[in-house]
Amino acid sequence: MKMEDLRLMLAWGIIINYTILILWFLIFIFAHDWFRDIQMRWFHVTAEQFELSNYLGVIFYKLGVILFFLTPYLGLRIAQRRKK
Repeated sequence: MKMEDLRLMLAWGIIINYTILILWFLIFIFAHDWFRDIQMRWFHVTAEQFELSNYLGVIFYKLGVILFFLTPYLGLRIAQRRKK
């Protein structure tokens, strides 16, 4: 795989994953009660557990995107600029 292909794949991964995070946020903010009711019915969690699991989920998802997509992408960009 060429470096340009890898950089492009990482860039699209960042875009897709941040789109998912934004959608998660929008659902959590604007459809909070509906989202909570579904989760409570499917998984039998309390309202506090629902809030905590969503908060931790967003944190871990964002951390994963930063570690596995954004950091390698920036590293490739820096290495590419130093090469020129």
